[in-house]
Amino acid sequence: MFESIRKHSKVVMLVLFLLIIPSFVLVGIDANYFSGGSPVVARVDGNDIKQDEWDNAHRMESDRIRAQSPGIDGSLLDSPQARYATLERLVRDRVLAAATRKMHLMTSDARLARELQAIPQIAALKRADGTLDTEAYRALVGAQGMSPEGFEARMRQDIAQSQVLGSVLNTALASPTEVRLAFDALLQRREVQVAQFKATDFASKVQVTDADVQAYYQAHPAQFQQAEQATVEYVVLDLDSVKAGISLSEDDLRTYYKENVSRLAGAEERRASHILINAPKDAPAAEREKARARAEELLAQVRKAPATFAEVARKNSQDTGSAPSGGDLGFFGHGAMVKPFEDAVFAMNKGDISDVVDSDFGYHIIELTDIKKPREPSFEELRPKLEADLKQQQAQRKFAEVAETFANAVYEQADGLAPVADKLKLKVQTAAGVTRQPTAGATGALASPRFLEALFQPESLQSKRNTEAIEIAPSTLVAGRVTAYQPAMTLPLEQAQGKARTLFLADRSAQLAREEGAAKLAAWKANPASASALAQPIVISREDPRGLARTTVDAAMRAPLDALPAWVGVDLGNDGYAVVKINRVVPRDDQEPGRQAAEREQYQQLHATAEALAYYELLKQRFKVQIKAPRPSANAQATAESMN
Repeated sequence: MFESIRKHSKVVMLVLFLLIIPSFVLVGIDANYFSGGSPVVARVDGNDIKQDEWDNAHRMESDRIRAQSPGIDGSLLDSPQARYATLERLVRDRVLAAATRKMHLMTSDARLARELQAIPQIAALKRADGTLDTEAYRALVGAQGMSPEGFEARMRQDIAQSQVLGSVLNTALASPTEVRLAFDALLQRREVQVAQFKATDFASKVQVTDADVQAYYQAHPAQFQQAEQATVEYVVLDLDSVKAGISLSEDDLRTYYKENVSRLAGAEERRASHILINAPKDAPAAEREKARARAEELLAQVRKAPATFAEVARKNSQDTGSAPSGGDLGFFGHGAMVKPFEDAVFAMNKGDISDVVDSDFGYHIIELTDIKKPREPSFEELRPKLEADLKQQQAQRKFAEVAETFANAVYEQADGLAPVADKLKLKVQTAAGVTRQPTAGATGALASPRFLEALFQPESLQSKRNTEAIEIAPSTLVAGRVTAYQPAMTLPLEQAQGKARTLFLADRSAQLAREEGAAKLAAWKANPASASALAQPIVISREDPRGLARTTVDAAMRAPLDALPAWVGVDLGNDGYAVVKINRVVPRDDQEPGRQAAEREQYQQLHATAEALAYYELLKQRFKVQIKAPRPSANAQATAESMN
């Protein structure tokens, strides 16, 4: 049969073509057929952002942040909020790009040149004659994985896009009157008297019966919910566990000692004196030639009489810091001086006087006065450090190999972690009461949202099989399995009796406090002279609450002042109730001119930011932005606000 198909392959292809094409016409081709199935997570101006673009962008952003802050907690980068922030950033970039195209915004060559020169790393590549070191520039942008042409195209795009919101940010104005009204309202001070009705003071008046507890339990079932929990076991593979399996021979240690003893002993230091004749690199050629001739004269003088070096330095050196001490610079090591000076010093012998050395500061004549070589510690002295360093190096080289073994073992023997633990000499750790989100104070693997997400996958919960090996930090893998699972449930009254009694008592005490406070408020409003329970007057503000609860301060500062004194009651929830009497408004202190200017600048920045955000929301509507991915819930793992 197959031989027949091969002989008549063209006929078969024609038949298949005639069969398949009508099916596409009748049924249609799904957009994911050719896209590999990557779902659409957002749409801007009719253009899709797909899941794989989002994943790649978040991976690149995480790598960038890790490079800038190596010590950052990896769980922050993997949190739902961090991932959603990346998606919002992708959407923002697409919106600004669309606005740039529709507004026909462009970047001129002159503007691009100015912006490039404003980058310190590029400005440092300028030669003395003002030209750019093109090879160094190419190497600089190449380190970012870009060509100069690609880098400049990206810069043009960024500059053009910055004009979209920049036109709003740079034109926001704020009058002195606006600033004064805003800050007076924000920083206003009021003299108040407060009476506190604390719930705890009413607890003794509450009689708690079993019927009350049962009624409270039945009326508030959400308060007695126990989240789903799992008992898990897991193993962690990190550099420390790899190091634990490394044995070093005596020969390895002694070889490493011989190769590194100079480095471990410390850096050599040298002491030098110098005579400096100032001649900056950008000075006119005639001036530099004159300075060099002067240096050559002084060099001839000190070479003829080396003992006079200090005296000549005191009289002629233009280094005002060292000249009074005969040009002495003290001891210094590599990296402390400019390179031409350092190269000359470390090529000299003690007592030598150098030729004239040209540096960015001018022309130097150097005398090497002393050499301080560190004592080489013995092998036994360095043995602990040698072992630690060598094990660390070998562990880093070996980790990738062991990690592959670890990943394969937890997958191939997925019914338990004992085999991989025995094979790699790892410890199987256990934990109870594990939930889908890291609990407060959780550390290590149990603080990783990625690991917890894998544990609570349906397959993991149902089959109790190992998760895959998951990277939770650099050079740190973890795999785990659920050994017992408890779904979310409402605790029975027998187990919740104590909690229900406590909550009922707190609720009833707070209710009595509120009733008492509301009654006093009504009575004191009708007869202010009877308000003997009020505390002494204090002056409060939002900046200085004077120990009052934020809820009380906010209520006092928001209270209308149509007539003074003004009264306001504040419900403090389970803490009780507060009655506040506002006696008067205390004027703000006279402002120093510097503070007035700072407030004006701060208000203008806030005003500009608010206008820019409002304009951005308008652009999102104009370009029909749709974000299809759900926003993370408020109780998901928190992340760094700088991510967006």
